[in-house]
Amino acid sequence: MKKVILSLVVLLISVVPSMAAEGVINVQSNFAVGETANRMDRILKEKGMTVFNRVKHSEGASKVGIELRATELIIFGNPKVGSPLVKCQQSIAIDLPQKALIWEDEKGVVFISYNDPKYLKMRHDVTGCDEVFTKVGKALEGITKSASSK
Repeated sequence: MKKVILSLVVLLISVVPSMAAEGVINVQSNFAVGETANRMDRILKEKGMTVFNRVKHSEGASKVGIELRATELIIFGNPKVGSPLVKCQQSIAIDLPQKALIWEDEKGVVFISYNDPKYLKMRHDVTGCDEVFTKVGKALEGITKSASSK
């Protein structure tokens, strides 16, 4: 019985995204930061998204003598999806394009973190656009799942 319960807890931890900071979804990756970021970049492009930039925070920090664990930010989006959100509530543009942070914690565990669309809806007091928020949420969930698992 204990083994079954332990197995279920481990399964839930690895499958269900965790919430660390308010409005941030963390998905554990089975790959190193660089490989996870490369997988995510490829998947985004395959899905027709524009990857605007990749920021390697750990490399930038090393240039000024600061050592960080591997940390990379991918900035991406699609105006067909983001523009309707901005039309619903212009202030949401400050959180667009989308961002995904791929990072390694102090235990060597790698995560993909992104803003929860439900949180953005609440943060910007968006009324309407429910269909778009649902679409964005499902897309982000699928993309991060594909980028983080085998």
